[in-house]
Amino acid sequence: MNRCLPIAALTPLATLALAGAPAHAASAVATAHGFVPRQVVIKLLGDRMARTVGLRPGANARAVAAAARRDPRVQYAAPNYVATTSVEPSAEEREVPNDPGPIAGPPGAPGGWVEKQWNFLPWEGVATPLLPVSPGGIDAIGAWENLAAVKRPGAQGVTVAVLDTGIAYRTLSPSFLRSPDFASGQFVKGYDFVDRDRLPLDENGHGTHVAGTIAEKTNNGIGLTGLAYRAKLMPVRVLDRDGRGRADEIAQGIRFATGHGADVINMSFNFGCERRVPEVDEALRKAYERGVIAVASVGNVGSEGCVSAPATGPHVIGVGGSTAGGCIGNYSLAGKGVDLLAPGGGPPALGCLSVSSDPIYQVTLKGDNTSEFGEPVDYVGTSMAAAHVSGVAAMVLAARVIDPKAKKKGLVAAVTKRLRHSARDLGLPTTLQGAGLIDAAKATAP
Repeated sequence: MNRCLPIAALTPLATLALAGAPAHAASAVATAHGFVPRQVVIKLLGDRMARTVGLRPGANARAVAAAARRDPRVQYAAPNYVATTSVEPSAEEREVPNDPGPIAGPPGAPGGWVEKQWNFLPWEGVATPLLPVSPGGIDAIGAWENLAAVKRPGAQGVTVAVLDTGIAYRTLSPSFLRSPDFASGQFVKGYDFVDRDRLPLDENGHGTHVAGTIAEKTNNGIGLTGLAYRAKLMPVRVLDRDGRGRADEIAQGIRFATGHGADVINMSFNFGCERRVPEVDEALRKAYERGVIAVASVGNVGSEGCVSAPATGPHVIGVGGSTAGGCIGNYSLAGKGVDLLAPGGGPPALGCLSVSSDPIYQVTLKGDNTSEFGEPVDYVGTSMAAAHVSGVAAMVLAARVIDPKAKKKGLVAAVTKRLRHSARDLGLPTTLQGAGLIDAAKATAP
């Protein structure tokens, strides 16, 4: 009787996931989640000792361990859990950036940004003096730790196209300055489909704000923080200085982003209620076929009458807005096109126990002045919410939690599923919350 079976003789699911790197290749500790990424500890019946086995990228340690336990030849199998001293971790032990908060403030101790960016804070756990807990937060810190553990900090290697009013991404004469919280090296070539040139500079502020949430520089001692802070940004201007854009130019912008290496496309704008926009839908289908993740705002009460395109387009992730109190925003539209919620700030809908109505803070233009920057207090809505989902989608791509065999359409489906399954249920109808409020840490967890 063969009592000492090799690992390769285990169940098909376990064998598939265990076929990768040796255990030492995945030795970084996921402190936020209690086990070492991509490792399981397995003991076979008859073996003297258990062995630690490394999993290939994309494998889920809990799922592999569960599959292995179903094999009668396995005595036990579990993720490689981590023990810690029995004290509450301090903020200094976590990935807390040193961004001071005020754009003109001096670099200081970690924690300055947390006074404004409730949206990036953990939503559960014990608050510390430097790291409070926010009921409306998405736990960006946990996600940053997950990405650092797999050596892809800040979604390094991923490109996000921002289809918007442009971005303050470069200096051009005295009239245009790059936002001080962006670095020149974080941009790839874009295009201006409004003015038909290669300088998609922002004349409104909306696009710079959206881009800041997605990938503003983090831990640089300036201003605020961004989610996927090492991702590349592709500025694609499809909206004019008044925030309006033509369908044909928007479709061209989608095709440009798809053809020039974008992994994620953010669209924080909407067409009118129930308007069919076939050229945009066609471009979105091409993006889907190429494996590009498309994210769009669902629209705001007062601006739109219903969840509308491009959020209703083929395979687009439609995003509604939530508040600092973890409620649905009173501006967020309801409908079958709502897939997820993300922080949009502003006042909550009636019936919410929290009255918190803080906006989404990010460094952007002061009014229509293209050479002066601040942190305005009036950015609220599903535009802001969509930017969070685009940033977290980039982080999921970088986190190596998606099956490496997933390509093109399968990749879009896998990322969308990951975002939905890790979302936090707020107890609302699916027409309001979709799958729930995104959780960046859980979405990027091994």
